[in-house]
Amino acid sequence: MEHTGAFIRMVMLLVFVGWLFMWIMLPTKTYKYTWSLSLSKHLNSTYFREQGTNLVLFSFPIMFLASLGCLYLHFQAKNAPKRNFTRRRWLDFWKRPLIVMNPLGIVSTMAVVFSVLSVALLGWSLYNYLHVSFGHLMMHGVGEKVWQARFRSVSLRLGYIGNITWAFLFFPVTRGSSLLRLVGLTSESSIKYHIWLGHISMVLFALHSVGFIIYWGITDQMELMKEWSKTYLSNVAGEIAFVLAIIMWVTSIRRVRQKMFEIFFYVHQTYLLYVFFYIIHVGVAYFCLILPGIFLFLIDRYLRFLQSQTRIRLIAARLLPCNVIELNFSKLAGLEYTPTSILFVNVPSISTLQWHPFTVTSNANTEPDMLSIVIKCEGTWSHKLYKQLSGSPIDSLQVSVEGPYGPAAPHFLSYENLVLISGGSGITPFISIIRILIRYHIYPKELAGGPSAYNYTYKTLWDMFFVCASVFLATSFVFFWRKKENDKKETTKVQNLELGETGEIESCADLSVVDTTSIHFGHRPDLKKILMENNKKSSDVGVVVCGPRKMRHEVAKICSSKQANNLHLESMSFNW
Repeated sequence: MEHTGAFIRMVMLLVFVGWLFMWIMLPTKTYKYTWSLSLSKHLNSTYFREQGTNLVLFSFPIMFLASLGCLYLHFQAKNAPKRNFTRRRWLDFWKRPLIVMNPLGIVSTMAVVFSVLSVALLGWSLYNYLHVSFGHLMMHGVGEKVWQARFRSVSLRLGYIGNITWAFLFFPVTRGSSLLRLVGLTSESSIKYHIWLGHISMVLFALHSVGFIIYWGITDQMELMKEWSKTYLSNVAGEIAFVLAIIMWVTSIRRVRQKMFEIFFYVHQTYLLYVFFYIIHVGVAYFCLILPGIFLFLIDRYLRFLQSQTRIRLIAARLLPCNVIELNFSKLAGLEYTPTSILFVNVPSISTLQWHPFTVTSNANTEPDMLSIVIKCEGTWSHKLYKQLSGSPIDSLQVSVEGPYGPAAPHFLSYENLVLISGGSGITPFISIIRILIRYHIYPKELAGGPSAYNYTYKTLWDMFFVCASVFLATSFVFFWRKKENDKKETTKVQNLELGETGEIESCADLSVVDTTSIHFGHRPDLKKILMENNKKSSDVGVVVCGPRKMRHEVAKICSSKQANNLHLESMSFNW
């Protein structure tokens, strides 16, 4: 099995490198005048028409990777030991903080390399597009001057470069994607790539759009702004898409997003309209270049929609001091998740569209029938929830959930020493970590015939390559068939569980843990001193931090210093 896994990883790596290589060759003269003509003869057909080449070279490889990746992760999880606390040590270097500054935040080596390679690809593509274009310059109007034609060419090629960023834009926000897990990322840790790519694409599309408006103005062709061609690309569709994009861009700026999150959220839902007009503007052939990311995102989004239609059973709700809420949900025993997993919660009586992420505080092994989250009341939505729970019984509260989403394995438990640093509500991800530490490390307790490792059946089906027309039918059939089976299990479980009966499931040795814990009052801890002492004691120290940005940046700067060779940072943040 180990050799098979290595072979599959090698195949996936070769396919991915080949896909990137085609992006590098796409803007060159060799591809346009030699490869493209030759490939079109064999790949374009009556059915696929002119987009056959782009489908085979740019769409199919990523679909293949997503499908093969699902199978690989599924069988890897089935054959993994139940106490799989290993981590990919080769990722330690790539996850090490390299830049810690506002507004970028904590930027790892992997993020820097990704950024450099992305800029290099965009620069290379723009250079080659302009080189090929200027060598065969076309005049698009009577009396048009050479500099005007070049200005138009630059504006057009900036749109081509923006198209490249869209090829990667949707991968980080596809929560159930196998592609993220293959490179050791989760959706919440990769959201920054979506933000960066979004800003770059908007700058490029803004230059593209404004450039064409200027070009039409200086060549007296402003009537082209109202053109909706029946035989060619539609300028009006592009203008509508640009206006929608500008609105989404402005409302997604960090300061606007944090102060007016609801406006940001609702405006961002217009992405479907934007994609619709974008496709009409660029045409199907160019759309096939960016199809994989959007296609996988739509599959993921549709399946999350199906999951969200089921109302989950709320067992108990506790109103804790400092405006804190603990919600306990009924859970099927077969549902597995790891510490620090994220659950998206929707309460239709408050808002039918808003979904808010919260860290799961329960442990899948010690609490097989219950899933818990803790909510700190800080915004409008959470305060409305607190008020609603204060004045009505919990059985009247309808709740829907998505997830949980999290790392494939609790790799942070593989460190020799582990330092947990939290501030404010950042303590919540550590509750499940501490529970699993008590279970396996402080007072070891083996699973005896318990549930097996991650069941990736759903994800295997969800990320398989489906033909567009069969996506909704196939996934709906799978979902409702599994729902029927789960409902049978839920009915059996409910018969043995009285509503409102809850209990804390803790290790029997909690008192001993408390007795051996040192608590210091009266001053803030000297984080640098604590971390450097651990750095000297052990060669493998995991540092997990969650809380305010200033605190996270302080810890990241310590871990990125030259003296902290043994500190491995795991920063958790939900403020993007």
